[in-house]
Amino acid sequence: MSIALSDAELARAVRGGDEEALGQIIDRYTAYVWTIVWNIVQGKLDAADAKAIVSDVFFTLWRSAETSQPANLKGYLARTARNRSIDALRQTRQALPLEEDIVQIPVDGPETEVIRQAEYAALQFAVESLPEPDRTIFIRHYYLYQTLTDIAEAMKLNVNTVKTKLRRGKERLRRELTEGGYFIG
Repeated sequence: MSIALSDAELARAVRGGDEEALGQIIDRYTAYVWTIVWNIVQGKLDAADAKAIVSDVFFTLWRSAETSQPANLKGYLARTARNRSIDALRQTRQALPLEEDIVQIPVDGPETEVIRQAEYAALQFAVESLPEPDRTIFIRHYYLYQTLTDIAEAMKLNVNTVKTKLRRGKERLRRELTEGGYFIG
């Protein structure tokens, strides 16, 4: 029986080439990564393509373990799942499911990792500073890719209320990120 390690400990172990640690990460986060991928690609790609994207997310973690160690493993997996899903849709020339991105984080190579981490930290801080239920609505829509109707039903709110709170949350984030010098686009 193995000891449950924290995400940071697992990430360090993967960086050291520990395949068992990678297996624990896969066991812990497959459902989470699948949810993100499927919410982005459903109706546009089939389940086999979505499974391939999920596998690619974990392969990316393994492949990049020597050159970078994510500060937030769950966030890293979510970003990678989102980026791989969007890349897959672009390859099939499908429309992207988002109305607009608050911050478009480029995937250029290792030289952008420091900038990417700073932008992600600023965005994460700004999202966490949103009051409830705005924060939950924003996370459900932009990170979990839930529809406005699904969010409204789950949170027992009117769809128009969800739209208004999402719009106001985006405006607040844009303002905070612009004033902080992190807004791109």
